[in-house]
Amino acid sequence: MTVRTLFATPFYEGKLKNAALVADLDRSCQALAEDDRAGRAWSKAHGYRGYTSYASLNDLPMRDPAFADLVKLLNKHVAKFAEDCAFDLNDRKLKLDSLWVNVLKPGGMHSGHVHPHSVISGTVYIVVPEGAGALKLEDPRLPMMMAAPTRRDDAPEMLKPFVYVEPQAGSVFLWESWLRHEVAPGTAKSERVSVSFNYRW
Repeated sequence: MTVRTLFATPFYEGKLKNAALVADLDRSCQALAEDDRAGRAWSKAHGYRGYTSYASLNDLPMRDPAFADLVKLLNKHVAKFAEDCAFDLNDRKLKLDSLWVNVLKPGGMHSGHVHPHSVISGTVYIVVPEGAGALKLEDPRLPMMMAAPTRRDDAPEMLKPFVYVEPQAGSVFLWESWLRHEVAPGTAKSERVSVSFNYRW
């Protein structure tokens, strides 16, 4: 008798190996949080605890060389992940669709969501204070488990209904955009800074 694991959900963990770029991105993100009044207003109106450029700026790689340098590195990470996912792209490449800054204040979180109209989504972590919230990933089959018992605490990661991934400064996380995820509340005493993005085909 054999038991096979089917229908895997890939998750990519990489690293920005350029500390100077991470520092430049931190300065750029903090400057945007100060200067982008439209982004601050949107964040306040939508209950985002901190600042995000999600709804206010769509030209960060053209606006700031640090973001342009980041995109060059992300293109390589995304190409590798697309290969690992065995995507048949018909000799086309996945293309950056959107990129935005997140400066999350202590106690902040982001409830569960997906990223429609894209193929691969991800986040680069710039500043991760001790106790910052983990990235919580949800098993996409969860709505169909209806009468299933809960999993034991010692269940292997591939069988857990939720997986918590702890980032570090410079971490690059990628996942397929349909994967539901959220930022869990943390206990950090200072802001967490990250840059999120979507790639489309």
